[in-house]
Amino acid sequence: MTVRTIPELLWTAVRERPRPDCLAYRDGDGPYVPIPSARVLERVRDLSLGLRSLGVAPGDRVAILSENRHEWALADLAALACGAITVPIYPTLLAPAIEYILADCEPVAIFLSSPEQAAKFAVIRGHLPTLRHAVTFESTDLAGALTLRQLEDTGHAAAAGAAADDAAYWTGGDPHGVCSIIYTSGTTGNPKGVVLTHANFVSDIVNVTKIVYFGPEDVCLSFLPLSHVLERMAGYYSMIYRGVAIYYARRFDTLGEDMALARPTMMISVPRLYEKIHGGAANAASAAGFPKRQIFFWARRVAIRWAEATVDGPAPGLGLKVAHAIADRLVYTKLRAKLGGRVRLMVSGGAPLNARIIKFFNGAGALILEGYGLTETSPVLTCNKVGAIRFGSVGRVIPETEVKIAADGEILCRGPQVMRGYYKNETATREVLDADGWLATGDIGHLDADGYLFITDRKKELIVTAGGKNIAPQPLENSLIADKYIAQAVVIGDRRSYLTALIVPDFANLKHYVDHRELGLTTPAEMLAHPRVQRLFQRIVDGINADHPGFSQIRKHTLLPREFTLADGELTPTLKIKRFEIGRLYRSVIDGMYPVEASGVDD
Repeated sequence: MTVRTIPELLWTAVRERPRPDCLAYRDGDGPYVPIPSARVLERVRDLSLGLRSLGVAPGDRVAILSENRHEWALADLAALACGAITVPIYPTLLAPAIEYILADCEPVAIFLSSPEQAAKFAVIRGHLPTLRHAVTFESTDLAGALTLRQLEDTGHAAAAGAAADDAAYWTGGDPHGVCSIIYTSGTTGNPKGVVLTHANFVSDIVNVTKIVYFGPEDVCLSFLPLSHVLERMAGYYSMIYRGVAIYYARRFDTLGEDMALARPTMMISVPRLYEKIHGGAANAASAAGFPKRQIFFWARRVAIRWAEATVDGPAPGLGLKVAHAIADRLVYTKLRAKLGGRVRLMVSGGAPLNARIIKFFNGAGALILEGYGLTETSPVLTCNKVGAIRFGSVGRVIPETEVKIAADGEILCRGPQVMRGYYKNETATREVLDADGWLATGDIGHLDADGYLFITDRKKELIVTAGGKNIAPQPLENSLIADKYIAQAVVIGDRRSYLTALIVPDFANLKHYVDHRELGLTTPAEMLAHPRVQRLFQRIVDGINADHPGFSQIRKHTLLPREFTLADGELTPTLKIKRFEIGRLYRSVIDGMYPVEASGVDD
């Protein structure tokens, strides 16, 4: 039957593509525990009835503050099954940011994963008058909270033995009703709620699966935050729709162990994972010394040549075939073993991935397909596909989707996956979505003669990290220059795995600092090289980081010996920082703060 809503998607998949390990999780250090499809449906039905017993009604908002785990999926599906709207919240956010989101969307209930998340909620719950119910995945000290098991038991009793697969319970609902509100930060730093309907998600799922095949023979390892729209649609809803088993990684730092146990055939990720795997392999080879270092970097060159030849031509010659076979035996098999030994397809999205890293993995027999989209587009707009890859591009548009380039180079898109708008923010909606349904993406790019889309820049200065996180740099920069020892600052991190900063000290105040301590330093170079001065600036950065979650903290910084100037092209006539020009002029300095990423570019 035709799927119209997410609950209907679950019901259809359970009936048509049942499997013994629909979802699977690890209990501590033990093996994976599978949950059969029928049991998933039953648990979702019981939790949904439990929510209804609490008074949760169609259209109510239900928040989920949790790490990536199987209970997240159960909670989300249960809320949707009773007609509610789910609001995912990144578990790394601090209490004030969480409070802003909850105050804006006014949920009636919230799911909390752990004592840590419950503690953050406890601080702000008194400011949230609409939020009447809290449900925890684990036992906590949160007063008045129900556990997930208690909610499920309540719903099970209300079901009174009725079959969980009764079509009447799953096939109602409005396809154009709101499914989720996903908050994404803008350049002002205040998050905006992206309103996505069931039809938005379902259309994107169906159209992506027309060009990328996956099915019941596949296993997907899920580790991206489910608050991230890419994991929500591609690593969760799409997997259920196609009958793919979803195995949940415990944490990012257990990923290697989880891969070995789950042995996935598919993974959905942002560039950070692929960069870390590549960087780890390169660092391990370098540390092993001669000849392993030489073998690895030779094999990397061979993989890149193989990928280019098999995709762009001409076909590999005998010499390259022999070299590739040797490299496969010495290097590539070990790389694939670290991915679980049977990965056939990986998808990268959320931010651009270095083309040489894509070529390396593809040449090593671990195929990566890169795509493009936004939270506002549910998210996929374009995707490369097997047998039709164009390196450096993000692929062609998926079915039912239109993309065009505006006069100023901005990418515009239209399709059934485009959001309804920003929640309670008509002004912001009108800024990006016109009356004809065209969405302004904020990205600059071009289409080649064959319809492949290439992203070349960002229209606005919003940083999108390699982890897919949207970060406005201005608030961080303003915090830095608020300190008396800092005159200018530029935060770096677009398409990078973490944030760094270029910092120009206020040398007048810094001179006073060093003179007061009788350090005997006179020139900027002398001051910046002194350990005590370096510790001073590290303390300043650490103090600012303490007010921000991990993904928006400055990991490294470089102190510059002179100010940015208008004469050198670093400032606008109104003395504003020219971010992209500074990025170009200080490229070598910036690359020095990303040694692993740099190793992925140069042999």
